[in-house]
Amino acid sequence: MAAGGNGAGRPYELVVFGASGFTGQFVVEEVARTAESGALRGPFRWAVAGRSRQKLQAVLERAAERLGKASLGAEVGVLLCDVDDAASLADMAKQTRLVLSCVGPYRFLGEPVVEACVENGASYIDISGEPQFLEGMYLKYNERAAEKGVYVIGSCGFDSIPADMGVLFTRDKLKGTLTAVESFLKVNSGPEGVCVHDGTWKSAVYGLADEGNLRKLRKKIGYAPVPVVGTKLKRRGLVFYSQEFKEYCMPFMGSDVSVVKRSQRYLHRQLQDTPVQYGAYVNIGGLGSVIKLMFAGILFLLLVKFSFGRKLLTKYPEFFSAGRFTKKGPTQKQMDGTSFTMTFFGEGYSEGQDPQNGKPNVKICTEVKGPEPGYVATPIAMVQAGVSLLEDAACLPKQGGVYSPGAAFSKTKLIDRLNKCGIEFSVISKPEA
Repeated sequence: MAAGGNGAGRPYELVVFGASGFTGQFVVEEVARTAESGALRGPFRWAVAGRSRQKLQAVLERAAERLGKASLGAEVGVLLCDVDDAASLADMAKQTRLVLSCVGPYRFLGEPVVEACVENGASYIDISGEPQFLEGMYLKYNERAAEKGVYVIGSCGFDSIPADMGVLFTRDKLKGTLTAVESFLKVNSGPEGVCVHDGTWKSAVYGLADEGNLRKLRKKIGYAPVPVVGTKLKRRGLVFYSQEFKEYCMPFMGSDVSVVKRSQRYLHRQLQDTPVQYGAYVNIGGLGSVIKLMFAGILFLLLVKFSFGRKLLTKYPEFFSAGRFTKKGPTQKQMDGTSFTMTFFGEGYSEGQDPQNGKPNVKICTEVKGPEPGYVATPIAMVQAGVSLLEDAACLPKQGGVYSPGAAFSKTKLIDRLNKCGIEFSVISKPEA
């Protein structure tokens, strides 16, 4: 069945839900830019959706201004709906092939949108970095989405398109069998520094507080273990010094590892691909940065365990994050001065070498580079994932369902599309023995 279930008679190809939120406004701008580029086949009608017509019109005006246009034109619709009003969500889903959901934290606000999309034949994409939400949606809606022929794909922002597609890119560039990858994220900031909107902070607070329930959820799903092929990848310490980067690193606390693992499990089970082991790390910097981060981390972990502590953390994000997370979010100057580089070190076995015998004998280094992660790279990733879902329908999994990005898009042109839009995948060093 075509992506988005029954697309016939639906006035819109795509709807941005939560368009007037902090991240939503940037997604709207990116959709408008993509529609203008002529990269899409045929007429492309889309809409914005949210609670306030006034705010939605303001977002459309801002996007038009940013694109140097008087207005975005009649092809852009405005739909009024509320996450607390199931009928309005159903009405939105009936009018489109695909909903891009920008309303978080998803653990509180995501499920009604997923349910409305699945029941009314629309596909769904979000930018959640919340494993409990993502895996909970798999447990509850995977079978129903398959029946309806629609695709529910989470983590299509910075968490976790660069990591998930980066592992697949590395695998495809190795002549042989890739068995293990470690990624290292470096965020580069300009003189204005880095800043993130506090919506991401809230997701982290509630996610860490609820780790026990995530373990219970995974038991309920009953995941089949992913076999380890080749030498087992060793886990690094809590803080370690990287010789490659000449700075300290630590495990990346986002959802990348869980998302990549879900993709690898699916690709192994459904396509008989060799599963790739994965470790994700982030570069911290010098010893001073490590000490500051450790103090902040200990305080965060202590407070997050208690209801009163969580209230403090969510009420004063700027104070507890040393200015990194704010209720206002980053300024344009901060976004313009920020970029990211994710470096992948892969190892595996050359063609003809049995991965079950002996040590890995080839290595490869690849890279994903892009603009500011939260509000420039994330909208690009989300919108191009949406375009791939709509335009590369024949390359999606044959059956609808709840998927991770790598599982859904492994056969599509998503990486090519991202390369053209400023999120660049490249080989840094060719495989060597």
